[in-house]
Amino acid sequence: MDFLLKKFVSMCIMPLPLGVALIVLGLFFLYRNKLTQAKFTLMFSVVWLFLISYSPLPDVLLYKLESKIPTLHTAPADIQYIYVLGGGHHTDEAQPITSQVVETSVVRLAEGIRHYRQLNGQAKIIVSGYHGLYDETEHAVMQKRLATSLGVDAEDIILHLGTKDTEEEAQAGKKLLGSTPFILVTSASHMPRALQFFKNEGLRPIPAPTNHLGKQKNLDYADFFSATAVKQSHILFHEYLGLLWQKLKGI
Repeated sequence: MDFLLKKFVSMCIMPLPLGVALIVLGLFFLYRNKLTQAKFTLMFSVVWLFLISYSPLPDVLLYKLESKIPTLHTAPADIQYIYVLGGGHHTDEAQPITSQVVETSVVRLAEGIRHYRQLNGQAKIIVSGYHGLYDETEHAVMQKRLATSLGVDAEDIILHLGTKDTEEEAQAGKKLLGSTPFILVTSASHMPRALQFFKNEGLRPIPAPTNHLGKQKNLDYADFFSATAVKQSHILFHEYLGLLWQKLKGI
């Protein structure tokens, strides 16, 4: 229940729902003939929607967040485990496995396999994630299917089933990993928060961020009311709210 409540609250305070809520509030003031409040609220909502959808702003801010952790170009020698954090999927046997797993998860797993190849297949890949609300198949199982379809030996894949979020993924890895250094793979924007969870469990992750989405874009190519920018703003809010939640919990 706590997990579902956390997801619901975070969904409600994302940039786009906040912008829509401001418009609804402005219309309510207008209906109540409170013209001053209506004018201010509706003007603020337009400015807000412009800011979260004006591509240079979320682009640069996301690039700054993603650049906090450097890329791991080459896997250190003697690494025994590569932990690839989960994402999302839907199960539809009519589609290839690459379409059933969301793009973020595909990129994360591809990065994990890249390091697995660098280590000549001598490491184990850990995949995690639960089935979600409307799917009976665990996400870790879907990631294993994708990994084996890409040539990874099934015996080299370890499943952490039932993990709903990053904190549970870190807790699940504690018994297996202990004080052993391992490569941790997740999205670059998510890596600062993920590292906090794993280090809080006393683990020794070597960060391998991937799926970088932010860019240092020239203003000549700025997009107005961009759907991509809204998505980037969503990611920014999600991660910074997560970091704030960690501070409140003392992690």
